[in-house]
This record gives sequence, structure tokens and C-alpha cells, in this order.
Amino acid sequence: MNLRRFIAFTLWTLPSAAFAVDLQPNDIVAPLPGKSHAMISYLNTESGTFYKNGAVVSTKPFGSPDIGTQSAILRVSTSYAVKDLPAISYLQLPYGSIKPEGSLASYPSSSGIGDLTLATAFWPYADREKRRYFGVAGYFTAPTGSYNSQQVFNVSENRYRSDVQMGYQQPIVENLDGMIAVDTMWFGGNSQCAAACFSANNTSLNQKPLTTTQLGPIYKINQTYTLGASYFYVAGGATTIGNTYQNNVMNTQRFLLSALAYYPFGRISLQYGRDMEIKNGFVETRRFIVRYTVEL
Repeated sequence: MNLRRFIAFTLWTLPSAAFAVDLQPNDIVAPLPGKSHAMISYLNTESGTFYKNGAVVSTKPFGSPDIGTQSAILRVSTSYAVKDLPAISYLQLPYGSIKPEGSLASYPSSSGIGDLTLATAFWPYADREKRRYFGVAGYFTAPTGSYNSQQVFNVSENRYRSDVQMGYQQPIVENLDGMIAVDTMWFGGNSQCAAACFSANNTSLNQKPLTTTQLGPIYKINQTYTLGASYFYVAGGATTIGNTYQNNVMNTQRFLLSALAYYPFGRISLQYGRDMEIKNGFVETRRFIVRYTVEL
């Protein structure tokens, strides 16, 4: 198997990794109806060493890869009730950049508007008194962003994505809650994969579904401050380029630490995480996110 084609999937899907469906602490708590919010996020990630089936790849040009991504993300949401069931919908649009450095410095960087995401969630079960919540969410992403088939790195994936997620949260003791969520993402095909698939001409790239499980504790210090920690396990997502199966199933473990502050002028959250173990792809050595949410 050609190694350059094997690593194409990872290069091509870096924006996807940046916009994975990660939940913040208390995202599973059902919202009050009739509220609208705007959230502005800044996301910064750095990825390095490349792995193939659990082994480090150091052949050219992957001797010392360094890939940085930055994104500003705008989300506008509104909450409501459907037959007395809490629900929320939002639109999300990113503007970002991907900059390869180190041994990948010869590849051009990419910047521009990313892909638009629409999401809706509802809660079949929500007991505010007992702090028990079960929610279901659906996500749909359209290829509205900047894409150039002659570049390896793009802020858009040039394909449709859909995702279904279920999450449950309940108290453990006093101010300590526990949450768990599972989602599966499905991908449309990209029929214009050239440079990112190391092909002289456009070819097709298809991907198997990707499942993510996330769980962790949420601790409410007081009415203002909340802390959270999440563990993620990501599995699946193998790709096919043309008619060639790439044998690049993702088995990734990572963590994300969160700190939230609720002020009269809005909510501020800080998050930091990184990969703990990875089987295929570039290891993410840093994920830093700042979010500000305000009621409209």
C-alpha cells in the first residue's frame, strides 16, 4: 500500500477533528424554553507525530510534522418546547486556518470560511428537581466552506456530514454530576479529492461511520463556577480512496478539562485537552478553547 495515500485521510480531515461534537459541562441539561443565545469560540490546536497502525512514521515528509489550526466559531441558538418536551436548535459557522510547519512546511496553508452546521436537540426525559436528563441530538454539516482540490489542506471537507448523539446526566453525590454521551457520524463522499488524496486527478474519497463515546464528572463549586473533565474514545472512520481501502481505522483516546464561569454579562468557558493514545493519524498535542456565551 502506498504510504502517501494512507496518510491522505488524516491530512484531509484535520478540520473535522477540530469541529468534533464535544459536549461542554451541562450541555445535557435541558434548556428553559424561549431563550436565544450567541456563542463565540476560539479554538487552537497543534498536531505532531504521525502514526500508522500504532507505529510512528518518520519517513519523508513526516520526520517532524507540525500542524496548527485556529478557528473562530459563531453559534446562534434558540430554545423552545415541542409538546412540552424541551428542545433547542442552532446554526454554527466557523472561520479558520490550517498551517503546516516543520517537515510539512512545503505544503501551502489554508484559511477561510468553514462548513455550516445545523443542529437540533430534544429531551424525552428531563427532571430538573432530581437533575436527571436524557437528550437526543441531530447534526447536519453542509460543504459551504473554502475548498481547493489542488491543496492538501483545506478548511472545508467538501462533503456532507450527519451525526446522531444521545446523552445522559445525573447526580453522583451532592454537587457532583456524571455524564455520558455517544454519537455516530456519517459522511458523504468527496468526488474532488486530488492533492489531499495524492492523486494527479480528482478521485473519490469515502469514509466509514465514526463513533465517539465521552464521559466524565461535572462539579459545581458554587453558583458561579463549574469544573468538568471528559474522557473520549473514538473508533471507526476507515476510508477508501477510489477503490482502495486504506486500512486506517481510528482508535483514539483523549481528554478535555473544562472550567466554566457564569456571570451576569454571560458565560465564559476555558477548555484544554490532548490525545492520550492514537492508532492512525497525527497525534493532537494541544487543544485549547475559549468560549463566550451571551443571552440575546
